[in-house]
Amino acid sequence: MVHWSWTSAVIGAATAATTAALISAKPKDPTFHLVSINITSFKLSLPFIDAEVILTVHVTNPNAVPIHYSSTEMSIFYAGSLLGSARVSAGSQPPRSCQMLHLPARLNSVELAHHAVQFLADVRRREMVLDATVDIEGVARVVWWGHRFKVHVESHVTVDPVFLDVIDQENKSDMELFVT
Repeated sequence: MVHWSWTSAVIGAATAATTAALISAKPKDPTFHLVSINITSFKLSLPFIDAEVILTVHVTNPNAVPIHYSSTEMSIFYAGSLLGSARVSAGSQPPRSCQMLHLPARLNSVELAHHAVQFLADVRRREMVLDATVDIEGVARVVWWGHRFKVHVESHVTVDPVFLDVIDQENKSDMELFVT
């Protein structure tokens, strides 16, 4: 004879519903928005001067789980050439949250000098187009189960080269989730 237990039935149904919700929940790509660029210092690199800047980036995690990511480097391009890089430190972000990241970057004036004619035209127009790419890897933890992920971000940013104001931007991110 089979003994029926309401407690076991409720626990089983709750476990099945939770598992189905976790499996069917489609992860959403995080969003990134460059808020500002601030010069912190200049480094003499004879005969040029490199600029050290802080990029302030607003990041949104729209997912229902916290994420933990490892450190990486963001590449910054001008006219198709690598202009500099920004360090993204390892960190984490709570579920469904926003935070500001302050990324230290160094811009190479020698590379900018190779595009002097275009740069001077950009200064006259007060519009300079920068592109950036970064791959961020980490883990999204659901209870005891960690899902590795990789997010590839491409940014196309128009800035005022005189005051470094952000004029316009287009950011695209693609997330790859590894189920292992």
